[in-house]
Amino acid sequence: MAENIIELVDLVKKYGEHTVVDHLNLTIRKGEIFGLLGPNGAGKSTTILMLLGLTEPTSGSIRVCGINSTYNPIEVKRRTGYLPEDVGFYGDLTGLENLIYTGRLNRLSTKDAAGKAEELLHRVGLSDARNKKAGTYSRGMRQRLGFADVLIKNPDVIILDEPTLGIDPNGVREFLDMIVQLSREEGLTVLLSSHHLHQIQKICDRVGLFVNGKLLAEGNIQALSQKLFSNEPLLVDVGVSGEATGRKRSDNDKLQDTLRTIDGVININCDNGVYHIGCSRDVTSEIAKTVVASGTGLNFLNKKEYGLDEIYQRYFEGGKDHE
Repeated sequence: MAENIIELVDLVKKYGEHTVVDHLNLTIRKGEIFGLLGPNGAGKSTTILMLLGLTEPTSGSIRVCGINSTYNPIEVKRRTGYLPEDVGFYGDLTGLENLIYTGRLNRLSTKDAAGKAEELLHRVGLSDARNKKAGTYSRGMRQRLGFADVLIKNPDVIILDEPTLGIDPNGVREFLDMIVQLSREEGLTVLLSSHHLHQIQKICDRVGLFVNGKLLAEGNIQALSQKLFSNEPLLVDVGVSGEATGRKRSDNDKLQDTLRTIDGVININCDNGVYHIGCSRDVTSEIAKTVVASGTGLNFLNKKEYGLDEIYQRYFEGGKDHE
């Protein structure tokens, strides 16, 4: 079983009477890319600050790499790389000089820091901009430099807080691909905090839905879908041929009755020659065989699994019902 890198137990953070993080329990395993998804103000950034030992919890415990963040924040910082949504650099220094400076702060010799900086600039696609002043970098370039800045200390875990804000779509795609590649190559654990659904869905192994300081649900997309849409986690639309749409009602009723005998079919609605079939599991092949065997012309078959959009909206639309 994979080692747990981040462990949060009954974590609570209050400011006066206002509860920002409410009894949060979460475990993130070694080498995992975990997405913390929620709207602005959900408590994601406050959770990250507690993880890094930058603010203390009201109650509960935090362990990062087996180290208590509250009592040993310096040791946690040595093992953790953090990229905020707007990373700052010395604008009058080049990208290379900024990385060397960070390397020296992390006790690398000047020679080792320079070598590591050159390597990382190449890996994040900034070799050509290595000698340009960081103050001239675009937003996307600064985030790439920030990722290199995080990696130069050889962390065990990386925490990214809204890292793609203000980056153009092409830059976002390249940045996310870079995170996945480096995580897999280095075996790094990544915690990515964001309110962008598709970015989370694209790269994360598991997702946690965070609303009003509470973790409402966590798991991979399939697990979340099965939990949230437990009645009909999968929908299959079946279109029959034109001839079939003019068939007698009894023929349609007979086909529906036959389809209902398939293990996994929960609900069927027929609309203008299209059967909308709610299923508890993937039975598309059985549905296709049954339609064809009945003598009905099969025009098309579409399978829809609920994705993060539907999951996110369901939890947010009925947030109180899931607390």
